[in-house]
Amino acid sequence: MIQRVKNIFLNSKQSVDCIVLKNATMPYLDDNFFYVTNLDQGLFEGACSILHPDGTLDLLTSELEADSAQKSNAHLHVYKTKDEFSELLRTILAPFSTIGVNAGGLSYLDFNKLSEHALKAKFVDVSDAFFATRVIKDETEIQRIKKACGIADETMATIPEIIVEGMSEDELAAEINYSMQSLGADKPAFDTISSFGKNSAEPHYGHGDVHLMNGSFVLCDFGACYRRYNSDITRTFVFGKASEKQREMYEVVHQAQQVAFQMIRPGVRAGEVHKAVQAYIDSTQFKGRFIHSTGHGLGLAVHDGIGLAPDNTMELKENMVLTVEPGVYLSGFGGVRIEDDILVKKDGLELLTKSSRDCIEIG
Repeated sequence: MIQRVKNIFLNSKQSVDCIVLKNATMPYLDDNFFYVTNLDQGLFEGACSILHPDGTLDLLTSELEADSAQKSNAHLHVYKTKDEFSELLRTILAPFSTIGVNAGGLSYLDFNKLSEHALKAKFVDVSDAFFATRVIKDETEIQRIKKACGIADETMATIPEIIVEGMSEDELAAEINYSMQSLGADKPAFDTISSFGKNSAEPHYGHGDVHLMNGSFVLCDFGACYRRYNSDITRTFVFGKASEKQREMYEVVHQAQQVAFQMIRPGVRAGEVHKAVQAYIDSTQFKGRFIHSTGHGLGLAVHDGIGLAPDNTMELKENMVLTVEPGVYLSGFGGVRIEDDILVKKDGLELLTKSSRDCIEIG
């Protein structure tokens, strides 16, 4: 934890005396609060952490979270009332003239309240420092992500066994979520997608009261959250015998993912990976049917930091964690997406999700 805090100050483009992270209420909780405190249990609505350049931090929390907060190596301040919180914060911030905040994770209301508690201080945005620090995962983060990926893989392996004709998308999503939590996930990383047939052509469809029929695509996109860290995997099956068109779509997506895998290594610009994947898909009969970026960062957030998007000029670095998820989508017919999580290594990448990428026919 101390090194994480120190790195944030080292990566800041602005000199600050301290940094304040303030949670609002669900869902407006700052992932950076949990990054610096390393707390993986508790809600911590309204809690506040004050980071210092020597790597230490003060943690202000209510009695409700006092026991959970003990698990953090922080100087703990427990308050009973809003007035006590205000007095504690005012006292801690009093010596500082320049205070950093994560503007992207701070509500306007909380910023105004912070300003009232440090009337003489100048507030500056240091969100760039959090991005630069968190985009490179440390060993603790990598191990938690690997665990989340293992849970997702185990769940994916059960899907061919539980799919039956006539089941609904809702039922499949419930089975997936149950499997992940029974295998040790804290919760699903995001709303599980289980789409059948033409619904698979909508990348962010979700699930509904649609029942499975023979010959349909079955697209499953889900992830496990383990100790606040996430996985994200997608596989597309065919229920019954795949048609020639379905197989052609699948093979193009499969090869597109291999194009990305072969490019990913330190020093390569993120946007160049996407452009290579896009160029490959556009060289096939499915030109123009890849309609999203090739991948995104993964960590405390499902979309965490760097992305494999066409306009991203950032260079990949060792210990970045990303998804690689090309797709082809034909409105009214269906879509294919194959998504895996990878760790950038010195000489290339390590696959963190290991489920089969073959075209699997079920039933």
